[in-house]
Amino acid sequence: MSVNIRLLTLTVQSQLAIDLNCNPDDFNKEGLIFCESKVNPGRRPFPREERHLDILTMGKAIIVSATPDIMPNIQEQLQGKSRDEAFAMPFVYTTAHYYLPTDIKPLQKPTDYDYEFVEGTDIHKLYVYKEFENCMQYDINHPRPDVLILTAKKDGKIIAMAGASADGEDMWQIGIDVLPEHRQTGLAAYLTSCLAIEILARGKVPYYCTSSSNIASQRVAFRSGFSPAWVCTYKTLI
Repeated sequence: MSVNIRLLTLTVQSQLAIDLNCNPDDFNKEGLIFCESKVNPGRRPFPREERHLDILTMGKAIIVSATPDIMPNIQEQLQGKSRDEAFAMPFVYTTAHYYLPTDIKPLQKPTDYDYEFVEGTDIHKLYVYKEFENCMQYDINHPRPDVLILTAKKDGKIIAMAGASADGEDMWQIGIDVLPEHRQTGLAAYLTSCLAIEILARGKVPYYCTSSSNIASQRVAFRSGFSPAWVCTYKTLI
């Protein structure tokens, strides 16, 4: 499937600029850029503490978004630091890696399973299955609602799911869960790529997130046709 990588990147930069309260072109600059954290209309509704810090890079600038009460201290500690030094500061607890589709194409289908797309309120019927926490919110009122699920069944039993949550107006995040006894079958990559293709067909940007230590999930991202796009602090010790 043809992917306009530049258009996807511009869409993501526009959303991240809202989230971090910076300008979209800041991501293509060099060095540290400090922005006062603000709850802007249209931001992705991830939870925030009263004191909040994000450090993010798409490869060039390091965007530092912090609430006003901690900004002077953060600025003092980060001033003159390199990208690697900024992400290695003692108050950075862990980072998350984010991926965008760059080489999405239909993968070979594992043949021992039945597949089905589920969307809308029909997704709520899947909440009785409790083994799929990476791909469903399990909350009908969640601010980032489940919008599209691709299930895989074996002998009538759901054994894997790839799910998309509407994190923003244009960005849908993909999560994947495969029951342990059905891993190493190609299911995770197949479901992820199929779901990404469907999301792109609907005019939305599919993105994928892993922790820096989750090698298995990173492999799924690469096998599915995703490439690294940005890194952001996931938790801090502020």
